[in-house]
Amino acid sequence: MIMRIFQVVTRPGKEKEFADFFHNTAIPLMRRTKGIVQVLPGAARAESPREFSFVMVWQDLHALKSFVGEDYESPHIDPAEAELVESRTIKHYELIE
Repeated sequence: MIMRIFQVVTRPGKEKEFADFFHNTAIPLMRRTKGIVQVLPGAARAESPREFSFVMVWQDLHALKSFVGEDYESPHIDPAEAELVESRTIKHYELIE
């Protein structure tokens, strides 16, 4: 299984808008995506109010590529979030059970 960690930093002043997108669009989308075994969303905290993340566990690389395409090492961006986000990072790991 593949563990995918996706992190974003919002643009200053866009925290509330991104939080709405994160809770109402991104989390439901990821939870119903075929090939995902588990989704662990992480919302902003007081000490880092602009940072959000997802830890996703995918069945395998094929399932991940089916969702994001061959360039799976680049962050998959929903057009609704593009103007809200200052930076994104993505990392992949083999899940150890």
